[in-house]
Amino acid sequence: MKASAGQIRGALAKPSGDIRLYLLHGPDEAGASDLARVLAKAMGADAERVDLDGSTLKSDPGRLTDEAASLSLFAGARFVRVASAGEESLEAFTNLLAAERVGNPVVAIAPTVKSTAKIVKLAIDSPRAMAFACYAPTAQDAERLATTIAGEHGLRPAPGVARRLVDTTGGDRAVITREIEKLALYLDAAPDRPADLDHHALDAVGADLGDAEMSRAIDAVIDGRVDDLGAELAVLEEAGTSPIPWLRQLVRRLIALADMRGEIDRGEAVDAVMKRHRVFFKEEASTARSLRRWSPVMLATAIQRVRTAERAIMASGNAGGVVAEAAVVALSQAIARRN
Repeated sequence: MKASAGQIRGALAKPSGDIRLYLLHGPDEAGASDLARVLAKAMGADAERVDLDGSTLKSDPGRLTDEAASLSLFAGARFVRVASAGEESLEAFTNLLAAERVGNPVVAIAPTVKSTAKIVKLAIDSPRAMAFACYAPTAQDAERLATTIAGEHGLRPAPGVARRLVDTTGGDRAVITREIEKLALYLDAAPDRPADLDHHALDAVGADLGDAEMSRAIDAVIDGRVDDLGAELAVLEEAGTSPIPWLRQLVRRLIALADMRGEIDRGEAVDAVMKRHRVFFKEEASTARSLRRWSPVMLATAIQRVRTAERAIMASGNAGGVVAEAAVVALSQAIARRN
């Protein structure tokens, strides 16, 4: 079954025995991870979670069905979470949906899988599965999402509050959820004791991380200004928000540089390339300098490392901002050595 955003969130919040597989596919891995946490919350704090991945299912396709049918070691609720699922999981998912009896739900995150993939078609065609494509939400979608998540935590946002939440979190659904959880705790709100969420509460405990602060840190990374980067990271940490929004902005900047560098390496003039990419005139000098210093290999490596840091931050039991800071400081030091 193909699910809408509202359907998948509702189904994960109240899992039904009729649905065995929740397949969350598409590039917004952070959003998919946040949805997977909705199922974990619904299963209860004492639920046993079994973690598998695509490579495990490829080597042992029958294990998924076995785990989904097994009783919890602690005689409580149990569910299975599959990370990095891909087409190699097709046989395992097929076995799961065809099994005679399965008692534990499975949520699978497939960030590299497109809507045309065989595992997506399998889930859509089966009445025992739900498939949802995870893409970064638009500003309007993110506002609706923020309002929905707030309601789930017993909060009634005042006009303009949802928009502020989106703006201060970069529209990242996982970060929005963390902010709302913090606000619900501050207001002692819950579904059975709702509270109004106004701008005063956001001013008191909400993150307020503007584009200017993020841009300064990103500029320090790109320019290799290690000393300045330390000060800018301290500002971001003091804001008290997740590093994910500025990590994603950094990736977008690196991708833009990689695109421009590729065009230059094919023989195009630097000025013409920057004009085509609409580089702001005040940033032309620094952008040209970055294009000379960052090689294609370095850009590709940097993009991979920043994305790896983001995935590490989204994992359970992570070191939070330390992971992000270690990644960007290493990049800044590497580019500084090319001076």
